[in-house]
Amino acid sequence: MRLKRAARVVGLVALALVVSIMVALQIPAVQDRVLGGMVDRILADRPDGLFDDDAMRVLFCGTASPLPHATRAKACVAVFAGGSFYVVDVGPGSWNNLGLWRVDAARLGGVFLTHFHSDHIGDLGEFDLQSWVQGRPGPLAVFGPDGVERVVAGFEEAYALDAVYRTAHHGAELVDPDTGRMVARTLSAPANGDATALAFEANGLRVGAFAVEHHPVEPAFGYRFDYRGRSVVITGDTIKSERVIAAARGADVLVHEAQAQHLVARMREAAGKADRPRIEKVLGDIPDYHTSPVEAAEVANEAGVGHLVLYHLTPPPPARLVERVFVRGVDDVRGDDWTLADDGLLVTLPADSDAIEFSRLH
Repeated sequence: MRLKRAARVVGLVALALVVSIMVALQIPAVQDRVLGGMVDRILADRPDGLFDDDAMRVLFCGTASPLPHATRAKACVAVFAGGSFYVVDVGPGSWNNLGLWRVDAARLGGVFLTHFHSDHIGDLGEFDLQSWVQGRPGPLAVFGPDGVERVVAGFEEAYALDAVYRTAHHGAELVDPDTGRMVARTLSAPANGDATALAFEANGLRVGAFAVEHHPVEPAFGYRFDYRGRSVVITGDTIKSERVIAAARGADVLVHEAQAQHLVARMREAAGKADRPRIEKVLGDIPDYHTSPVEAAEVANEAGVGHLVLYHLTPPPPARLVERVFVRGVDDVRGDDWTLADDGLLVTLPADSDAIEFSRLH
């Protein structure tokens, strides 16, 4: 009886406390105090450990394909090395993720575009603008295959008036127009039988480019990053390719696109039943220039990579059940040395080690 009475008293006290808090939160002064504390924490809390020199880090800022998804941005992978970060592709929504994670945009060292489909370039203007306003020290280098100069020129023109307004408002000392520019760097495919061609080198980081097979998109590239004895290869869009296998030979991590052809076929069938011939046609076309999850696992095995990460997921799985269907058969080929990426996945490769660590940014 006494225990019941004590429990009742505790319950009433807890209820009174909740009611008191709810009432207090209606008072402007209390609201301001709570909000001020939240703002202070948000602005002070930046994941600067991403830039520590003890590892190369790979952050997935976009894992979807052109098809819509509630929580996945389009293709974007950020690599942290040598005190800066570099992004491979800048799909729509990817900058928003990095902004929410409070990554220091001023330390953006360059953008590497695999090709020029919209889901790989849509946020280029935002990456340039945001890193400029937040203190990037010089023009933003944008690397890519032939055609990158047109893409850069188009985004610069689209954002030209915006840049004028920001300098007029904040002053050239803070937002110098000269540092707000982008500079296109056209890359070439490897020659003389090499697996990759040097695209960029700085502060111990080497980035190699290699051609992939994404016809009729030509040229299209993937990239290999090597830093302090660790390596990651990012394919962009491609079919199963010997070029990828050669470039990824012995890499610690292979980040490979994946399209679940069995799900795409089912969607095509549904589009036909729904009398949506345009969607049916598109879904019938796309299997011939993408790689299935099982094929990506085969590539990883043939290249002898340490771990496979699947991204640029088509269709981007909306639920755990669909994820299981998406990767059906991968275990049979690859065992458990693979991961289905989601936005916020962070892969850490400690320097001069063979460890591969997984965590998440929120």
